[in-house]
Amino acid sequence: MLIDWFTVIAQMVNFLILVWLLKHFLYKPILNAIDTREKGIASKLADAEAKVASAQKQQADFEAKNKSFDEQRDAMKAKAEADAKTEHDRIIDAAQKQADGLRASEAAALKDDQAHQAAAIRRMAQDQVFAITRKTLTDLASVTLEERIGEVFTRRLGEMNAKDKYEMGAALKSSPEASPLRSAFTLPDEQKTAIQNALNETFSAVIRVRYETDANAVSGIELTAPGQKLSWSISSYLDSFDQSVAAMVTQETKPEPAAAPAAEAK
Repeated sequence: MLIDWFTVIAQMVNFLILVWLLKHFLYKPILNAIDTREKGIASKLADAEAKVASAQKQQADFEAKNKSFDEQRDAMKAKAEADAKTEHDRIIDAAQKQADGLRASEAAALKDDQAHQAAAIRRMAQDQVFAITRKTLTDLASVTLEERIGEVFTRRLGEMNAKDKYEMGAALKSSPEASPLRSAFTLPDEQKTAIQNALNETFSAVIRVRYETDANAVSGIELTAPGQKLSWSISSYLDSFDQSVAAMVTQETKPEPAAAPAAEAK
């Protein structure tokens, strides 16, 4: 078989020319297009990753802000509840103190009323007892109450025990001024003379006394000296009457026990 080297060489040259043409006009544009597309895809991927990172950062910031908002909301809620409780306690305490003050005022007013009523009843009883006793003594014995009280006082002087008599006498004698002798009424001159004579006789000395009228000496007579006192009145008889009246007034004004609160409806 004969080889046509010219043809072979010509085909080889044609092949090389074809390869160069394909490489220069076909492969290279395709490869360039592929590189360009790869670069575009890589750029888009990088951009997408950047956007994802940005989105994640924004989400983290949003969650952090939500957490901070929740914490602030809880703190404000707790503070509001604490302030409300403090205000509630303050209002309750103020109301309690006001109620206590009102109860104390009412109790004081009630006590004053009781004292005034007791004083009025005592004064009325004193006047009545005084009037009845005076009339009874005048009708039965032809003596006045003043005379009878003076007689009782002089009799008490004579009935003093030795110790009281010594101490009273020493006080009267050592007093630099005349000792006051108080009575609820003005003593007649005869009574003053009788009392003075009884004092001088009882204490074996001239006793200086100063006669005074005192409405508080309830139908009685009282002789005082430094550290000593000798008296008689109907006060002691009225004391038991006062106690009875006070007990009666207290019973009438005693508040009724508060009713038990009704059960709540279910």
